[in-house]
Amino acid sequence: MHDTQIAVIGGGAAGIAAARTLADAGRDVLIVEAGDRLGGRAHTVQIAGLPIDLGAGWLHSAPKNPWVGIAEARGFSVYRSRPRWGEQWRGLGFPAAEQQGLWESFAAFTEAMRTPPPSDRASDLLPPDGEWNASLDALSGYINGAPMREMSVTDWHAYDEAALDVDWRVAEGYGTLVASHAAGLSVALATPVTAIDPSGTRLRIGTPRGAIVADAAIVTVSTDVLASGALRLPGHDAILHAAAELPLGLADKLFFTLEGGEEIDANAHLLGKPRESITGTYTLRPFGRPLVECMLGGEGARAMEKEGLNGAADFAIGELCSLLGSDWRQKLRFVAGSAWSRETYVLGGYSHARPGKHAARRVLATPVDPRIRFAGEACSEGEFSTAHGAYNTGVAAAKALF
Repeated sequence: MHDTQIAVIGGGAAGIAAARTLADAGRDVLIVEAGDRLGGRAHTVQIAGLPIDLGAGWLHSAPKNPWVGIAEARGFSVYRSRPRWGEQWRGLGFPAAEQQGLWESFAAFTEAMRTPPPSDRASDLLPPDGEWNASLDALSGYINGAPMREMSVTDWHAYDEAALDVDWRVAEGYGTLVASHAAGLSVALATPVTAIDPSGTRLRIGTPRGAIVADAAIVTVSTDVLASGALRLPGHDAILHAAAELPLGLADKLFFTLEGGEEIDANAHLLGKPRESITGTYTLRPFGRPLVECMLGGEGARAMEKEGLNGAADFAIGELCSLLGSDWRQKLRFVAGSAWSRETYVLGGYSHARPGKHAARRVLATPVDPRIRFAGEACSEGEFSTAHGAYNTGVAAAKALF
């Protein structure tokens, strides 16, 4: 049996932020992480000597993102070149006039979000038989991890209102940065929490490795894990129901080493099939490195997870060759990829509210028992789906226990 003042359940961005805040305030705190590493959905791996972010990769809303200051304080390299998602390198397969048509349609959609339809369903804002509807669904997949028919307009608009259109990167990897913030903290890895018993004067936290007794706990596990019932929380039905209304979408990545391609600008961007909902978005030579990074979101990620990583890689190579030429098949080698729905202790990418359920975020963040607080990106009303949103909720939950 382990005894601690405060147990932080989950070692991702929110959990690490909470634990660091508590430890800096002199509290005895233990991070209890189900997996074998820290960082959660921020996960950097080293491939061919290069750091690759399989999860969170962008310092979104950079001017107000606390991870920027943490990165600079810890000696990380903040890469301030902005993403080129709105461009199609050399107009390949997507001429300038068509690009303008898509972005004008997206701008019209975001303006329409200011007045949600009675259904609060994002797809109900699309024009019937709109020329760019499939493309807008693909964009929803990249942004939200889910297609428009599953998206709350109110939720999406809240994110838009909170976001700043400035996105930077960390050269050493976002996952490396997040995990580094836990340096010196007490951590129990490979220790999934199965239950929290609040019936006594102190909390009894069940794990396969024995019980943990604590005065308080901060729960930062994903909404899909909460909704699955993997963590028993007597008396917290409202919290668990709220989690079910905030499911995780999917945003997966594939990485390829690139032989040659020096003629391509660093961070050049391509959409695979700009008029389809199942397609990849590609960054060529990110950071100027000999890599190609593919992101699949929403319907695309679901379809490709059914194909498996090798099948998804074949799909991505096919899209790239259709744009860049068949000789690219010899230049690309698949080296890494993610399939977040198969991560047992996460079960998906990042949260979105079902239509009409944006208020579930506030319910999730409102404690039933003052000793048990909840944090994580899904608890944020405007900065959800981001590592900085997770950070801010972790700090807030920690300070509530002071």
